[in-house]
Amino acid sequence: MENEIFKLEKWYRSMTVKMALLGFLGLVLLIPLQLIMEVIRERSANAEMARIEIGNLWAASQTITGPVLNVPGTKVISGDGNYATTTLHILPENLSVTGKLRPEIRYRGIYETVVYDSDIDIKGNFSVAGYETLNDYIYQWDKAYITIGVSDNRGFRDKVELSFNDELIGAQPGTGQGDLFEKGVSFPLSLTPEAIKDFRGDFSISFGLKGSGSILFTPVGQTTSVTLSSNWDAPSFVGTFLPSERDVTDKGFTAGWMVTHLNRSFPQAWTGSGYTPSEEAFGVSLIMEADHYTKAERSAKYGILFIVITFFVLIIVEIRSTQRIHIFYYLLVAMALILFFSLLTALSEHTGFNMAYLISSVATIALLSAFFRSLLEKQWIILVISGLLALLYVFMFILLALKDYAFLAGNIGLFVLLAVLMMVSSKYRLFKE
Repeated sequence: MENEIFKLEKWYRSMTVKMALLGFLGLVLLIPLQLIMEVIRERSANAEMARIEIGNLWAASQTITGPVLNVPGTKVISGDGNYATTTLHILPENLSVTGKLRPEIRYRGIYETVVYDSDIDIKGNFSVAGYETLNDYIYQWDKAYITIGVSDNRGFRDKVELSFNDELIGAQPGTGQGDLFEKGVSFPLSLTPEAIKDFRGDFSISFGLKGSGSILFTPVGQTTSVTLSSNWDAPSFVGTFLPSERDVTDKGFTAGWMVTHLNRSFPQAWTGSGYTPSEEAFGVSLIMEADHYTKAERSAKYGILFIVITFFVLIIVEIRSTQRIHIFYYLLVAMALILFFSLLTALSEHTGFNMAYLISSVATIALLSAFFRSLLEKQWIILVISGLLALLYVFMFILLALKDYAFLAGNIGLFVLLAVLMMVSSKYRLFKE
């Protein structure tokens, strides 16, 4: 009878059974880790809603299309006098855009987003040669007008005036028709037959435009040149075309695009609503690099790795010494490691990610060191565990700071870690009863 009890006790205390229990515990701990990641995603969604609300109050992201010369036209389609109406859209031959962006950080509660104010200068010229009777319409050149499309009219900072052949024309709200864009401004341009015969269509326009998130331009010129500059150091170049020249430093960026009519899918002139030029817009998005919610969620994905490595070290401690650690203490250690990610998220909303990471990691390491000091007898064990945790937190911070090489560095680090675990486990023969 005593022999059977001894065998049962030996089985219960075996390292194989304990590691199986710890493996099951690790799977269970995935639940609170997942819950913390859900909380991070929820907070991130709230931040995104705040950004949208700030953008709606300031001005939405802007897409600038134009200028476009529009001419109403009619055509008889039957002998009984029925006729069709349309609008001729003529794009500039040359279009040069220069923009300077001044970003600002705006807050709504604890959430922040980036908005911008900009100065836009547009120059170019129109040519109507060959389009006077396009598609057999009779065009009313005396009712012609020029339009510029924007995504949000609230972004116009002050009055907008167009200089056309050295004549200043004030802007009117609206686009006159919805063939090309829904929002924007228009400039009435009455052209006489004599003006059409000797047409010269040089124009220039300057205006201030507010927006949030991004600013895009449509390549409506037969040759379109766009140059943007800003003191924002985290631009993301988006849209159909990437800049042909760009320079990004910690003091800001400059970027230039050169697009010809051969690079796009719409012609230089057409009637009606057959094309949507804004679909081929390009520009820059002023992003907030890897905000603290993104970094916090990325760090939480390493949570189970922290738990597994810490458990493994504690098992080595048990093997090297006669002292046994109850599985309940393993659970307390794991909960402390998991709480780190929740504390990191909460602090980062107020102090920024780097400071929050420092405070959270130091607090967690100090808590676990004090716990092991009261639990274990040997000082070297406490130093080893504390040093390991510090190394893990430094390693994770480096991974979060890396951009292009984070995945590669993470895999190399995990490979080295696995090699160390294999050598240590083989040396101490963990599964030898």
